[in-house]
Parts: sequence; C-alpha cells; structure tokens
Amino acid sequence: MNRFDKIYGNISSHTLLRFSIILLGLPVHIVTWVIYQIKYKDTKYRLLLHKRIETIKQSSTYNELIQRYEKQHVSKKQFFNEAINEKEMKAEVIKLADVQVIKIAKAELENENYRETNYQSFFQQCLQNCTFIRISFIPGLLMYLFLFIYPRPMMRFIFERLWMTAFVIISVTIFVFTILYFSPSDPAANILGEAATKEQRIEFNHQYGLDQPYLVQLWDAVKGIITFDLGYSYTGNEDVMSSISNKFPITLIIAFWSLLMSIAIAIPVGMISAAKRNSFWDYSFMFIALIGLSIPNFWQGLIFILNFSIKWHILPATYSPSDWLSIIMPVIVLGTGLTASVARMTRSSILEVVNEDYIVTAKAKGLLPQRVFVNHALRNAMIPIITIIGLQFGGMLGGAAVTEKVFNISGLGSYIVDKQFVPDIPAVLGGVVYIAIVISLVNLIIDILYTLLDPRTRSQMKNT
Repeated sequence: MNRFDKIYGNISSHTLLRFSIILLGLPVHIVTWVIYQIKYKDTKYRLLLHKRIETIKQSSTYNELIQRYEKQHVSKKQFFNEAINEKEMKAEVIKLADVQVIKIAKAELENENYRETNYQSFFQQCLQNCTFIRISFIPGLLMYLFLFIYPRPMMRFIFERLWMTAFVIISVTIFVFTILYFSPSDPAANILGEAATKEQRIEFNHQYGLDQPYLVQLWDAVKGIITFDLGYSYTGNEDVMSSISNKFPITLIIAFWSLLMSIAIAIPVGMISAAKRNSFWDYSFMFIALIGLSIPNFWQGLIFILNFSIKWHILPATYSPSDWLSIIMPVIVLGTGLTASVARMTRSSILEVVNEDYIVTAKAKGLLPQRVFVNHALRNAMIPIITIIGLQFGGMLGGAAVTEKVFNISGLGSYIVDKQFVPDIPAVLGGVVYIAIVISLVNLIIDILYTLLDPRTRSQMKNT
C-alpha cells in the first residue's frame, strides 16, 4: 500500500492529474487539509524564513539588489523615452527586491536542510501511513482506484477511454435534446390533435414538464440519463426505459450477427483478392463488393421478400421472435454494406503492406508464402480493417431503422423513427443515448485491439 505515496508524488507535478486526485478524494482531502492547517502547518519553517528575510534585508545584499533594479528601471525608461516617476520606481524596485530576497532565503534554508512542508508533501507523508490508508479508504475509494490504475498502462488506457465515453454520452444528450427542444413541432398539438383546447395543451405541457425553461429541461434530461430514469413517453405514457430494454436487444442481435457474417465473408474474400491480384477472382469479388455498396437497404429488403418469401416461400417475410429463420434476411440485408466495405479495405490494406521490408525479409528467411501472408501481411493490415469495422458497426446501429421497417421488426431503430416526428423527447433521447453507449463500447474494444496488434501503440502507452 505504501506505493501510493510514490505514485502521488509523480502525479502531483501535473496540474490536471493533481486536480483529478483532489476531486476524486475530496472528502479525504478536506479533512486532511483541516488537520494540516490546525496542527501540522510548518510554523517553524515560516519563522526561520521570516528571520532570514529580515537578516538579508539588513545586509548589503539587499542594498545591491535595490541599486541593480533601480538601474534596470532607469534604463528601461530612458530606452522608451518615458519620464521617471520616483514613487513608482521605488515601489517597483522594492517589490522586485523582496521577491528576490525570498528566493535567496529559501535557497539558504534548503542548503541548511530546512525545507518547507506544504500540503502536497504532507499528504504524501500521510499516504506512507497504512493506518491513514485504512481509515480513508472508503471515502477516498475513487482516489485510491485512480492511484492504483495510473501506473498500469493498459488499465489507465481503458480508464481514460471510459471517461471519454462518459463525456461523449453527456455531449450526445445535450446535442440531441437541444435539437428536439428547438424543433418547430409541438408535441401537445401532434398527440392531442388540432381539436384539443388550449387548457388541454397547457395541462399536457405541465404534466411532462414542457413548460419549464430550457436549462431546467436539459438538466432533467441529463440527470435522467445518469440515474437511468428516462421518464415516460408522451404517447401512451409508457416507461421509456422499459420500452427501450424490450426493443434494443433485437436490434443489437441483428447487428451482431450481421457483423459476424461480414467478418466471416469479407476478410477471406479480401485476402483472396489481394493474393490473386488482377485475376478473375479479384475482379469478380470487387465487382460484387461494389454492387453491395451501391444497393440501398430498403430495395434489397424488398427484393429479398419478393423472391425468398412470396415467390419461393423459403423464408418468412416478416420477423417473428419464435421463428429463427425470420432473422436471416434482416441479417443479410443489414450486413451487406459492411461486408462490401470490409472486403475492399482488407484487399487494399494487404496490398499496401506486401511490399514492406519486413515482408521481403520474411520471404528471404525461407518462410512458407502462406505463413508470410497470414502471420505478417494480414496481421499488420488488420488495423485499418478493424477501424472500418468499428465505424461501420456504428453505422449499422444507426441505419437499422430502415431494415427494421422493411421486415416489420419492433426494434430500437424503428422506435426512434416513430417517436422523432412527435417529437417524443424522452423516447428519442433514450434511444439515441443507448446507441451512443454501444458505439462507445465498441470503439473501446477496437482501441484495445489496436494495442494488442500494434507494438508501437503499446510502447507509446508505456512512455506516457
């Protein structure tokens, strides 16, 4: 446990990190600071410093400082052709001399092994005491967690990304709420209808807090996200958290299987295209990938329904939770664009690295071509591939609404689309934040994969 004092000593030299430590362990720091002020403040050092300052001021050193700063002041005024004000010059000279005297006095005391005990050094000494750590562990849990994480590069990296995720979620909440708040649509008029009286609209706005100022509503929205209390939908007065919890899993399941399908198909296709560059297979695969990128989801979904459901009666036209075959077409439709993107990126990334020096060296060592291709070329080409997978997965979650509408899936995407025209602020806000959380977690996984694949990233983490 005594390692905490060394870690704190390293952190305290960085202003932002020191502020974070104080904020995370605020109760502990308040009590410790009060004790320091009452009992442990270094009055002996201050008394010695005061006496040493008075001694220097009575010596010739102080007069030499006064004369030096007077000459500097006169030279400066003469250079700028300004009049010399004796009163102003005296005040400035004394101020500069006093500052220099304090520096000289502190340096002399330090040479005599007298050092000032400030709050930082006092708190660092407290961290050397195991009893202090046991007493302050519960109120300072976040602070000790930070001190535990900081010297571990991977844990620190994940911790920083989680903080960034929290910041992104709050920013998304503010941005989406602001857009919905200033939307020209009137929820009361859209839900109650044009025949609703003014009193009914006023009562509706009061019931859902829509008559409150912007900042009050914004704070309620942010507080609801933090406490997982998303409120009630304007339509049907349903609990938003329960609705999203029921609808989000199917959207996530379809996106997950689409992602697996894309990886399983696209990476081998890209590898074959790169290995057989400018061949029939290369041109064929890339042509199919180009078609996959060009097909709109809704059109592809309708074609699938017309052929596989209506014409050939192979697969169900709409989704049913009790029929696992009904998920096949939505998965294929949603994953087509990702499959095409990943296949093209795999091909281009591998072609970029096959002529690198380490590939030539591996071939010169007599390694099998398959081993060189997989262990060296593909491994180093995976970073841009992982990047495009992460970006496209976020796009799949955001664009799942079209696929869900085509196949009549009661998922989160179609839920957000239905609610945004009201606008049903709690429902839309909750749905968007859920998607933002998943995308942020996916990006965190991708960042971790970066560190596992790229030694340069790991080295940079250790050096920061």
